[in-house]
Amino acid sequence: MRIYITSIPVADYNKALTFYMEVLGFQKKQDIPLGEGMRFITLVSPEDPDGPQLLLEPNADYHGIKALREALAEDGIPITSFAADDVQAEYERLQKLGVTFTQKPLSQGGRTTAVFDDTNGNLIEIAEVKKGQNERWQRANLASARLWHHCRAHLHPCRRSPNLDAERL
Repeated sequence: MRIYITSIPVADYNKALTFYMEVLGFQKKQDIPLGEGMRFITLVSPEDPDGPQLLLEPNADYHGIKALREALAEDGIPITSFAADDVQAEYERLQKLGVTFTQKPLSQGGRTTAVFDDTNGNLIEIAEVKKGQNERWQRANLASARLWHHCRAHLHPCRRSPNLDAERL
């Protein structure tokens, strides 16, 4: 089994498409009109056009998703994680494009991450995963990222701010 499509909640297709394509650099894979203004839109990484797809899910205002997104943002927990070969370089590139970061690049426990706001109410983590790294190491590294964010939010109440300055950790 492998990941085929994963989704991210969005409130505005056009705003999300602009950010994810023009700023992050993803490419549109599918854009299928479903009627009544609804569309099935998926994006892929240009580095892996046949890889997992990111579905822009127009459910950001659904009460359950809205509550989840608000709770995650309040606790500073990303809704998902993307990989980058060099988090520092990606941070600098995105900052020049006006992306707002809630966590500057932080190296801890052999891993480097940063967290940004996607302009659609989601926090997104970028984790440093170099191409060709051992797949088992990658899974452990990304799993530890989720655990770290969970612990930061739930075990250390003084660190719950999404505007946490990385140097204070």
